[in-house]
Amino acid sequence: MSHVLSVKAVLPGLTVSIIVGLAALFLSEHYGAPAMLFALLLGIAMSFLYEDTQCKQGVEFAANHVLRIGVAILGFRVAFGDLLTLGWKTALLLVFAIVSTITIGVVLSKALGLNKRFGVLTGGAVGICGASAAMAISAILPNDKHKDRDTLLTVIGVTSLSTISMILYPVIADALGLNHTETSIFLGGTIHDVAQVVGAGYSVSEQTGDLATLTKLVRVSFLMPVVLCILLLLKLNLDKDLEAKSPKFPAFLIVFVCLMTLNSMLDIPAFLTQAATDFSRYALVISIAAIGMKSNLRQILTVGLKPIFLLLFETIWIALVILLALPYL
Repeated sequence: MSHVLSVKAVLPGLTVSIIVGLAALFLSEHYGAPAMLFALLLGIAMSFLYEDTQCKQGVEFAANHVLRIGVAILGFRVAFGDLLTLGWKTALLLVFAIVSTITIGVVLSKALGLNKRFGVLTGGAVGICGASAAMAISAILPNDKHKDRDTLLTVIGVTSLSTISMILYPVIADALGLNHTETSIFLGGTIHDVAQVVGAGYSVSEQTGDLATLTKLVRVSFLMPVVLCILLLLKLNLDKDLEAKSPKFPAFLIVFVCLMTLNSMLDIPAFLTQAATDFSRYALVISIAAIGMKSNLRQILTVGLKPIFLLLFETIWIALVILLALPYL
């Protein structure tokens, strides 16, 4: 009986979140803007539903559990063989770019008077895979009153900057006279979201699109090691932050690694991989819509320009790191 009551309690809010997510996907397909951004904006517009007791539990479920499902299934998108294809120099460069971007995020957030966790969140999102990384990192951060607001700001920021990068970076690559391989690594190593990497790469050429996407997927493969490192650091620093509850080892990390291993060991049919990728995308868009519904727009508007500056600096940083290293690959 309790399970029936639980389903009844979750269903209204979850249904609304799914409807908002599907609407965002429809708008994205017809107007060309990122689905994540549409999901956030529509979710914010529907935030009055979160105050409705009938929807609150379902929205919470979508923002937390559906999010974890979406991140876990991302494991189907990457394989260990991708690292070998790119070569060790490029892999090391991507590791350095990711780690240094997160470090810069933490240092600069502290200097700007922002929470260090916000620096981890933005640095991880810029360094790895945009909104998906932001959602994965947010899922393991201790709960506090600003967590949803910070996640929302990060997703809005990286999605917007990723779209701008998709347009500008191919022009920059051409102006700098980068060859096919250099352009691919530059686009795949710097643009935040996978969809925007695909858009930028194939706007140059089919070869550039293929290699840029591969480079991006290698960055995505570092998502779980980075999340695990953040989780361990959180556990080590609990005595310094008495308000934080000990984060448990999330099951979605285990599922991600298992799926990635499976994808590496077996020749999974393309239609299954595509289906899993689509399902992951739908789940993340639905959870983003739910986070938008949970948000308080007035809080977002009061944070000022510091978070924008932080995200912009991190974006410029990772672009410079990749560009300066290209001649040595």
